[in-house]
Amino acid sequence: MRAFIHRLCALSVVLAGVHTANGKPEALVSSPGDTAVIPGWSLQSATRVDGDLSALSKPGAQTGTWYSVSSRGTVMAGLIQNEVYKEDDIFYSNHMEKLAGQAIFKAPWIYRQEITLHPKSENYFALKTHGITSKADIYFNGALIASSEEQQGSYGGHTYDLTDHVKDGINCVLIRAYPTNYLRDFAMGFVDWNPYPADNGTGLWRNVEVSQTGAVSMSPFRVITDFTKPGMGDTVSVTLRTKLVNHAATSVQVTMKARIHCPGGTEAGSITYGVKLEAGEQNIASVRVPIQNPQIWWPVSWGLQPLYTVQAGIFTGNGEGELSDISPLQEFGIRHVSSTVNQYNDTAFSVNGHPFQVLGAGYSSDMFMRFDEKRVEKIFRYVIHMGLNTVRLEGKQEHPELYTLADRMGIMVLAGWECCDKWEGWDYNSDADGVKWGETDYPIARASMLHEAEMMQAHPSMLGFLVGSDYWPNDHATTTYMDALKKMDWRNPVIASASMRGFPEALGPSGMKMDGPYDWVPPNYWYGEDEGAAFGFGSELGAGVGTPEMGSLKKFLSQNDMDQLWKEPNIGLYHMSSNVSSFYNREIYNEGLFSRYGKPTSVDDYIAKCQMADYEATRAQFEAYSARQNASRPATGSIYWMLNSAWPNMHWQLFDHYLSPMGAYFGTQVGTREEHVAYDYENESVWLINHSLETEGDREITIDLIDTNGKKIYGDKVKTRTSPLSSKEVRDVSGIDKITDVAFLRLTLYDAKGKEPLLSRNVYWLSPKPDVLDRSKSNWYYTPVTTYANFSRLEQMAPATVNPSIGEVKAVNGWKSFEILLENQSKVPAVFIRLNALKSDGTEITPILWSENYVTLWPKEKLYLKARFEGELHNITVELSGRNLNKQVVKGPK
Repeated sequence: MRAFIHRLCALSVVLAGVHTANGKPEALVSSPGDTAVIPGWSLQSATRVDGDLSALSKPGAQTGTWYSVSSRGTVMAGLIQNEVYKEDDIFYSNHMEKLAGQAIFKAPWIYRQEITLHPKSENYFALKTHGITSKADIYFNGALIASSEEQQGSYGGHTYDLTDHVKDGINCVLIRAYPTNYLRDFAMGFVDWNPYPADNGTGLWRNVEVSQTGAVSMSPFRVITDFTKPGMGDTVSVTLRTKLVNHAATSVQVTMKARIHCPGGTEAGSITYGVKLEAGEQNIASVRVPIQNPQIWWPVSWGLQPLYTVQAGIFTGNGEGELSDISPLQEFGIRHVSSTVNQYNDTAFSVNGHPFQVLGAGYSSDMFMRFDEKRVEKIFRYVIHMGLNTVRLEGKQEHPELYTLADRMGIMVLAGWECCDKWEGWDYNSDADGVKWGETDYPIARASMLHEAEMMQAHPSMLGFLVGSDYWPNDHATTTYMDALKKMDWRNPVIASASMRGFPEALGPSGMKMDGPYDWVPPNYWYGEDEGAAFGFGSELGAGVGTPEMGSLKKFLSQNDMDQLWKEPNIGLYHMSSNVSSFYNREIYNEGLFSRYGKPTSVDDYIAKCQMADYEATRAQFEAYSARQNASRPATGSIYWMLNSAWPNMHWQLFDHYLSPMGAYFGTQVGTREEHVAYDYENESVWLINHSLETEGDREITIDLIDTNGKKIYGDKVKTRTSPLSSKEVRDVSGIDKITDVAFLRLTLYDAKGKEPLLSRNVYWLSPKPDVLDRSKSNWYYTPVTTYANFSRLEQMAPATVNPSIGEVKAVNGWKSFEILLENQSKVPAVFIRLNALKSDGTEITPILWSENYVTLWPKEKLYLKARFEGELHNITVELSGRNLNKQVVKGPK
């Protein structure tokens, strides 16, 4: 056992092409228990490949003119890697449109690699796929290992036996990936999120692996605990299950040995399990291990994320024989997730026995399915910094690394299949354009569900899985999915769809609404009682905002493109959705913007006004849902549509493709604060919000209302008390009826005992004429507005003078931080001040974590803001701009 543990600690991935000291290529896998990713491929279009693929899949074929690509990536990702296309050029203006429909993307593509193997008697080899878009033929050393009839679907993971085909020395793997058709194939598509990539995502977007075992192999562990909530006792029972397969033609006696380690590294338990397997037998090994004094995993906003680890080896005989296989090192957390459908037919989640209000957004993969773990970590860091607790993956299940990051960072993941296209082509569904499902489709769906469930099952970040999106699966598909989930010991909620349109009897109502909006609505929309307003669970909804700042726009829009934004407000825009989508232009958005803030005078003016509109839109959505978290009909969850974009986009994002935060980001950051005070646009009242598990106590709220000249309209202080996981309406705001043009409302929340003096500060701009919605004419993506609020007075405000000063830039654990003091020296408010941190070369620092941004200062008010970022940066400057102050630049200390 000691030698086994030593080997587990010393395991490393061996890459093809690595040479030993004597110059000979090292084996990709060399011992039982080894599994390695094929580290790269030669890629070529089938239109440029002559001859029989059987011959081409044998070692020694000439591929010197092929493209060298990484271990995983679509065809377009590989072509960009080889500079056939340049990303900046593809993404600029409408350049990508020129690639659509090219003949080369309508033919298959060939991925080929030679690997070294040294087979020994009683060793077995397998090729493991994790999904190839859309389908593929797989050859090994001239033999067809799997045809496209079996290897289908972006999530179709399979294991193929290579043993009889392995040769000592150089071996060859060749995969022919067929072009994707979203209406025909179970692929990863983007529906109407953005234009389609030229290759439709075709290729080896996930890793392909080779494994070597002895007679018996084992699968990754599925982890089940009996934990439901804290206070159950000093012991939690953990059940570990793995599939054992005997590949030999004779019976084999084996022993599984494993150890579980605590988050701190100490041993938490050990396993010894013996079993005899007959020739070709498969067996589910199930062992139960008690964990003493368990450390509980919590979502990031509620606590820590301790992770246990488990790894096992299979040995022949009574455990003293040869090592046959090793399970992957797995992390797992002890926690419990459940969901119910309440009396209002709304889904409500609980985590560790506490009601869990989902405050989340929809995640998007990269357009070319490239996966950069460091980039995803930065995205998740933004998620946490904004105060969100969940990401929804609609058919974007990505890679194991995403779930590992979510586990370690405490972000909940609501996964599921995507809408429309082939995925929802069931006979009853007349809205889906995809080819209707036939009998050959259900095995693909089953393989997909088995693979994804196995990948996700042990991760504590999993909140649930939606087996449908816009529509629910038919009975046959439901049975297929549920049987696969049961086989993988799935214990998290399974939800029929993201809408209330219908449900299969086996699953019951989804409890989720998909009634919009997806396009612009005013802030008071969210305090209504219809469609997407703050009640129940909104599975995908938002005001369609997410306008990038000018620094980012210049990277992907031409001057003519930018001029069109404000000069031709109804024109179709390539950097929106697909050209057949309802979201191909900004017509609805621009009507609201121009009517409320005034017609722009330049593209800079347009973008500045967009940021104000976007900020108030996202803030209102999250504040309304937060305010009604414990209402009589509670707002149980909200998934903003969306978190990020697959490419440089003009909407549906909280930060842009270049990881630059913007108005939508900072509105979200304010609206999701753990302790917060918010304004209800409909009732003209103040809400006290508390998202924490334990915080309670006396609080003081100040309410200040002033006009554009800084004159006081109303002021008050309110003493109240806050309780965990609750919100309450505290006070009406007087003086709203006295507003003559535009007024500013400042709400501040203090700890009455002074432990945390300022808990929340929040400023609104209000009009005497509110936005009036015609809810009777709502459709699935927006609600018309008959009368708009008027903020045009902001254009005539007296200029403000703000004095900024940057403190020392400090470095701690690879992070740098600085504090900046803003002092409004004017008698008028300084409105919507943006801070933009720049490097010494004048480029924007991204990603960056501001304590807040786009702030409005009262006359003579001082405010400290903080910023954190990574990197060895010097000579930092901060650029200030605002609605009524001139742009200025302040230099930080050297």
